[in-house]
Amino acid sequence: MLGLTTLGAVHTAVGLIALVAGIGTVVRYGGLTTDRPLTSLYTWTTALTALTGFGIFQHGGFNIAHVLGILTLVVLAIAVAAGAKGLFGRLSPYVETIGFSTTLFFHFIPGITETFSRFPQGAPLFTGPEDPQLAKVLGVVFVIYLVGVVVQVLRLKATPPAMRHPRLV
Repeated sequence: MLGLTTLGAVHTAVGLIALVAGIGTVVRYGGLTTDRPLTSLYTWTTALTALTGFGIFQHGGFNIAHVLGILTLVVLAIAVAAGAKGLFGRLSPYVETIGFSTTLFFHFIPGITETFSRFPQGAPLFTGPEDPQLAKVLGVVFVIYLVGVVVQVLRLKATPPAMRHPRLV
């Protein structure tokens, strides 16, 4: 199926679940925080997506996609620690917000790259990870990510500290 191994298909399916949960939570609540039920689904499926990615070597050996998987797991752990444990004190809501937003952005890098290097079938939009047009699209996605983070941080800053994250107060 489109050059996907069984592991690749599972990786893709779990990644899509993570994306839907992450985007759905951002749209509905304005961001991902550990006190929201869909964030738990997002966290576990994002971790599983990163872990299953370590077994995929379609583009040779260990590569930049595997590095992104490691970064995803590290940033995800920091976001969860900030949100669930208040590990960073008063900065915890900000670390949590930026961390989850960053992992959501990380999903888009391989997602867009792999999807549009295969679709439309027979005439994909990009020739592969090195395609200059892909870099432009990912640049636009990065700007959207930055705007989203700024909006979330400004919203947090305008929220009284006691209301930012009820579990941490």
